[in-house]
Amino acid sequence: MSNAPKTPDWNHIRAFLATAETGSLSAAARQLGLTQPTLSRQVAALEEDLGILLFERVGRTLELTSAGVELLDHTKQMGEAANLFALTASGQSQSIEGEVRITASDMMSAYILPQFLRELEDTAPNLKIDVIAANDIRDLLRREADIAIRHVRPEQPDLIAKLVVEANASLYGADSYLQRYGTPTTREDLKDHRFISYGDTAVMLQYLKDLDIHITDDNFHIGSENGLVAWQYALEGFGLSIMDDLVARRLPFMRRLVTQEELLKYPVWLATHQELHTSRRIRLVFDMLSDYLKRTYRGNP
Repeated sequence: MSNAPKTPDWNHIRAFLATAETGSLSAAARQLGLTQPTLSRQVAALEEDLGILLFERVGRTLELTSAGVELLDHTKQMGEAANLFALTASGQSQSIEGEVRITASDMMSAYILPQFLRELEDTAPNLKIDVIAANDIRDLLRREADIAIRHVRPEQPDLIAKLVVEANASLYGADSYLQRYGTPTTREDLKDHRFISYGDTAVMLQYLKDLDIHITDDNFHIGSENGLVAWQYALEGFGLSIMDDLVARRLPFMRRLVTQEELLKYPVWLATHQELHTSRRIRLVFDMLSDYLKRTYRGNP
């Protein structure tokens, strides 16, 4: 292989992406409408252009090398941009029709997705979107939804999953609560404060313990399994709550507490089924949602 990398051909990059996503040359060739020898030559040409090995054969399967893994995320971003560019340039997005079901937590559905839905409506006005606001994990393989926003990595092998961004969350209290009970300045102070519970209190206690917040069941005086309801109780001053910074910072009367910095980072995953490769409407929504979440969480809406 040459030691002098040159600018690669987009067709070769597309061949690499399809092979990485499908896990085989034959499946990638079918997806792109190419013969397997042609696709294999394109992948080999990309390796030649870059001067690195992207795949290695393990038995009958292909596995990405460490260099391939490193390049894959960048390649996916290029693929999303190319898909959106092609749809927009050709005006095809205006003609895409049908329903796409997105499942996300109730907080994500209510606070984060509305602006995305406006952008999507401008791009593909004939699409119908059903947002399934649920804190449990809906089964994509059973087609309970087409696209899921999750905070844990999906394990099912037949799903396509993408880590989009890492979000931040912090501990917040309303001005009305802090005026009544005082403002905690250390984690030790939190033992004397009230908390809002989200669902199972025992689970929350362990969750908070992992964040070095050591409180007991007695600190929880009110709560709800419904995230929107629980957050509303925090806004009304019933207690302290951990919340996504993107949601909480919109409200000037909600104060970030204790450390004045995020308590934790958590992943935002997008997952969908294999129809992503064949459905224009799912591909469009998946790519636009990925782009929107990246921009929004990185402060570039």
